[in-house]
Amino acid sequence: MCAMAVSQPVDVDPAIADFAAIGRWMDEQGLPGTDFGAVTALGGGTQNVMLRFTRGGREYVLRRGPKHLRAKSNEVIGRESRLLRAIADTEVRSPRVIAACDDESVIGAVFYLMEPIRGFNPQTELPALHAGDPEVRRQMGLSAVEAIARLGSLDYQALGLDDYGRPAGFLERQVPRWLRELDSYNANEGYPGPQIPGVERIGDWLERHRPTDWTPGIMHGDCHLANMMFDYDGPEVAAMVDWEMSTIGDPLLDLGWQLATRPEPGTVGAGLMGTLGTVGGLPTEAQMIEHYGKFSDRDLSAVTWYTVLACFKLGIVLEGTYARAFAGKAPKPVGDFLHAVTLEMFEQASQLAE
Repeated sequence: MCAMAVSQPVDVDPAIADFAAIGRWMDEQGLPGTDFGAVTALGGGTQNVMLRFTRGGREYVLRRGPKHLRAKSNEVIGRESRLLRAIADTEVRSPRVIAACDDESVIGAVFYLMEPIRGFNPQTELPALHAGDPEVRRQMGLSAVEAIARLGSLDYQALGLDDYGRPAGFLERQVPRWLRELDSYNANEGYPGPQIPGVERIGDWLERHRPTDWTPGIMHGDCHLANMMFDYDGPEVAAMVDWEMSTIGDPLLDLGWQLATRPEPGTVGAGLMGTLGTVGGLPTEAQMIEHYGKFSDRDLSAVTWYTVLACFKLGIVLEGTYARAFAGKAPKPVGDFLHAVTLEMFEQASQLAE
């Protein structure tokens, strides 16, 4: 795209990002001025908008909610920027916020500017170094485990995040909350209702085996490998991204999430991870759990329970797309594929709960 001062890039809808307004706001924040450079849309794991651009010799990524904002889109973006700023000076690798705007009138939505991340998303790219060496891929998986362990070990109260979530009753709320979510899918016209073997049985098992003693901490909430950026030159996590489901809860659910979503070649779910899901080489579940313990003093005796909960929760989340596909709100092939992943998630949960 062409360089500009206050003219709108031809490929950017001004209803999404009015660059004349963004420029004025950036000037007010004391950020480097002069012309804007090329603007590039970035993909992501969500429907949020991300635009990369340059101005005054500095690179930025703008993140905001989708063009048609959902009820909580602005709240989510505001929470993200708050959390990222709070953990910026910790050892957790995350995007660094440059400036945030909670005034919806500037471009019609809350947004923030962050530094670009030098790294790759293993869902869409696997460099030769990583594709050609299974030990590098094993270390990638361990680096991802270390990232969530370090996150869960932070003192969220010392970081000013006391009110970022509702840890009291967090585990008790999980099964009822997600069963209600599953029931809500019946509002989609044409959806025959959930045909997922084991839903009630797994929910009952989770309730009967729920841990009673745990310590609250910061959770990413959706920490599968597609929400990790990795260094091009090695296996280390460059940054955890897409923090919209972050909260204060039980961080061991993040570990369960990584265990549940570990791509195993030959499974349906591995298709979510592109080439990495095909070639495998990631650490075993036992190696992941052992590595987590090197960076956390949490009791890991109930890891199976957290993995079952992750399967239960993610399976229900994915079923939502399947339900919406019946009503024409999502592509049918995508809905069918994610429903197959849901069935696989619940089969995995059933085996673990035996």
